[in-house]
Amino acid sequence: METWEALTSRRNVRAYQDESLPREQLDRILEAGRRAPSANNWQPWDFVLVTDQETLRELSKVWQGAGHVAGSAATIVLVAQIEEDAGRRDRLRFDLGQATMAMMLAAADLGIGSGHANVSDQERTRELLGIPDDRFAAVMIALGRPADRPLRPIGRPDRRAFDDVVHAGRW
Repeated sequence: METWEALTSRRNVRAYQDESLPREQLDRILEAGRRAPSANNWQPWDFVLVTDQETLRELSKVWQGAGHVAGSAATIVLVAQIEEDAGRRDRLRFDLGQATMAMMLAAADLGIGSGHANVSDQERTRELLGIPDDRFAAVMIALGRPADRPLRPIGRPDRRAFDDVVHAGRW
């Protein structure tokens, strides 16, 4: 898939076919996250790849909007160090967002659907995945082949109009 095709095909997928994903495809998605841009090349992330179905079911309970994680073929949990400094925390969130999008685009490039989810129950997530006390689970990316229809470019996305978003030169 070309970059533009991956960008225009990517959508949040929350229902997946009941099939596993090849490890080499999962590694490619993880590599996209590892290569994501990072402020001062900080790379403040670690990624936990989860494919065990029981663990996925339990992870689906760590946030009220994470039900789709239970049916995923795999879920990547982005983990980062807890930052007390507000400036570092802002840069951390920015970097994590870039890693998240890089992985979601890499998944789309492979025809794999993705759906992100927050983590509110940090203690349960830490217990399930063995995350150290000085770190937190920032976001989860559920992955799988879409159950409804394959990924393909979306002609009219549900987005604000281009002219409402883009301001040339000044507001």
